[in-house]
Amino acid sequence: MSSKIKETVIQFGEGGFLRSFADKFFDVMNKMGTYEGKVVVVQPIQTGLCNVLNEQKGKYNLFLRGISNGKEVCEHTLVESVSRAVNPYTDYQEFFDLADNPDFRVIVSNTTEAGIEYLGTENINDAPPKSFPAKLTVLLYRRYLKGLNGFIILSCELIDRNGDELKKCVEKYTDLWNLGEGFKAWLKDNNSFCSTLVDRICTGFPKEENEKEQLSKICPGDRLIDTAEIFHLWVIEGDFENELPFQKSGINVVWTDCVDGYKKRKVRILNGAHTSMVPAALLYGLKTVGECMKDVNIRRFLEKCIYDEILPTIGASDDNINFASSVFERFENPYIKHMLMSIALNSVSKFKVRVLPTMMEYREQNGKNPTALTFSLAALIAFYKKGTPNDLPEVTGFMQRSDIKKILSSEKTWGEDISVFLPEVEECYKLISESPKEEWFKWVK
Repeated sequence: MSSKIKETVIQFGEGGFLRSFADKFFDVMNKMGTYEGKVVVVQPIQTGLCNVLNEQKGKYNLFLRGISNGKEVCEHTLVESVSRAVNPYTDYQEFFDLADNPDFRVIVSNTTEAGIEYLGTENINDAPPKSFPAKLTVLLYRRYLKGLNGFIILSCELIDRNGDELKKCVEKYTDLWNLGEGFKAWLKDNNSFCSTLVDRICTGFPKEENEKEQLSKICPGDRLIDTAEIFHLWVIEGDFENELPFQKSGINVVWTDCVDGYKKRKVRILNGAHTSMVPAALLYGLKTVGECMKDVNIRRFLEKCIYDEILPTIGASDDNINFASSVFERFENPYIKHMLMSIALNSVSKFKVRVLPTMMEYREQNGKNPTALTFSLAALIAFYKKGTPNDLPEVTGFMQRSDIKKILSSEKTWGEDISVFLPEVEECYKLISESPKEEWFKWVK
């Protein structure tokens, strides 16, 4: 790939996720000849990897590993889509000058869930302003003053309506700094703040010594080795395939009018599978997601949750069925050691968002309670009473000192009274408490 390719993408964030995701996609397109443009990475906070990226001339090795179509896959790529990295904390002028280059057309960001934040305490002359939205506002205002076109802005932060929330923050800074009606009109007419949904588990720089040694032998001296799963999905509100030919390049990008349906699918199936499985699996004596997939009882239980109760509730379309199948391949990935206890963090609030809506909708649609998901609710309660939950003290305390009826009727906990599940939950709780674990799942056919 030619080093003379022009720079077209400004990226806020240099972490492992974007390097395994967006930067990988631009690398694929550049090498296929479907796109021509390199990425300039901006370090959004004071500490980061910009110096290392520049020392390695933007290049790093990426290993994508997992199960695809029932087969174990390992793909190794030298990613070369990053041209340079800019640290606004050490060279603010270099960051500021990015606005002057008319070739830039795309802005990508992943500054963590806390990154899209309006502080309201910064000054436009700060070098740099503290928050990511404030830095972006400065860049966009400079662009406007230069009379140049705006950007396709692809926010990848893991919050609802990320593009909309980023736009709101920029508009607040516009008002705070009195940047004028002309700039407001330019923001609206010349820029697209796209809400997106991103999905790929990035495991980053190898942590275990054996793996680190093995990969370092393949690419010695690389301090930015990145690892991730094979699966990827990027759902983007809008349609810029003519400018960003992701689909043409074989990348799993969906252009859509609304990301909400895709988010619901991910939350209900992928996240819901985790949350419904983990308490029972921990009480059962397992430690990782991989172990769960190898255990006949837990796997059958999860299959019943997904295929018999979650999918029929949200709609068993071909896309949803295929997504569900991919979830099992992802859970089976031998390269990802996903600890159940890490997933179990704040399980009550997760259950409320990820599982309870499916239970309520299933009941409404079928006139009865879902068998497997009701068992998972009983296991959740048992885990807080008998296991080692990791949650806010007030949540753990309430769950431990309250009886099942009080727990289920707590509108503060669930947002509504869910004691309609009481008889089945009490029965399942008794089974978990009094019967050998080998008998817990005899009802799963």
